[in-house]
Amino acid sequence: MGFNCFSQRVVLLVSLLLAIAGVLVEGQGTRVGFYSTSCPRAESIVRSAVQSHFRSDPTVAPGLLRMHFHDCFVNGCDASILIDGAGTEKTAPPNLLLRGYEAIDDAKAQLEAACPGVVSCADILALAARDSVVLSGGASWAVPTGRRDGTVSQASDAANLPGFRDSVDLQKQKFAAKGLNTQDLVTLVGGHTIGTSACQFFRYRLYNFTTTGNGADPSIAAAFVPQLQALCPQNGDGTRRIGLDTGSVTRFDNSFFANLRDGKGILESDQMLWNDASTKNVVQRFLGIRGLLGLTFNIEFGRSMVKMSNIEVKTGTAGEIRKVCSKIN
Repeated sequence: MGFNCFSQRVVLLVSLLLAIAGVLVEGQGTRVGFYSTSCPRAESIVRSAVQSHFRSDPTVAPGLLRMHFHDCFVNGCDASILIDGAGTEKTAPPNLLLRGYEAIDDAKAQLEAACPGVVSCADILALAARDSVVLSGGASWAVPTGRRDGTVSQASDAANLPGFRDSVDLQKQKFAAKGLNTQDLVTLVGGHTIGTSACQFFRYRLYNFTTTGNGADPSIAAAFVPQLQALCPQNGDGTRRIGLDTGSVTRFDNSFFANLRDGKGILESDQMLWNDASTKNVVQRFLGIRGLLGLTFNIEFGRSMVKMSNIEVKTGTAGEIRKVCSKIN
């Protein structure tokens, strides 16, 4: 009897350990509430810092969201995007216009005062991205934490970031390489509902095409072309910034997808999502097209963000907890 009871306990313990291992593998070692005992105010401190910067400059929200995306797609979500120095990731062409570093630095300084050496810069960035969405009117989601900071940051590694001229097939390939599927791709690109792009990244779509009478890319709605040409003249300021979600640039909502349907996507890579059957189906589901199983953008965005934020994370004893986010210890 005693032996049977012991055996059952062993089986139970093994099952429990396997279950825990399964959770850790699924989240790659991150979990919601990682700092609940080691730094209970961690999330509220980050939220407060982001709010403070958002109040004085709302463009910090899309900046932090994009920064987290660019960090995760290069050697995983390890805050390598934050490291200063010649030849680091932040000096790579796709990262030159990133903004929001001051919000991360402020949050880190406050966290170091409250809980020295505990909260990673990688987690601060993941939390700040979520808080940015919420401040812009989007829904919240639980962010798994427990990432550690990387010690390598090279501009050359940023060469494979998704680009504004990438075909849908190339976009799908780049996302699949990070464990993200077609629905994740469309959902995460939907983050462009907040944010802007410089004229230099899409002006070629307005003047370089010969198949249309107005010189514009035929996938742009004809009535929308004069508006864009007025905002971005052919020989005008290439750094002028234009909203990626016309009519709703500061609100986190699904109107970005309605703009793709209406031929009002600003970046070529965005508009292509409506012109390719596999991605168009997902866009239509976000728009609630009759006859298709609908998707709720706010809910799916949180889910895809959790998946993305677990790309190649460093946990346990890997990496380090930086004292200052802009430099390795």
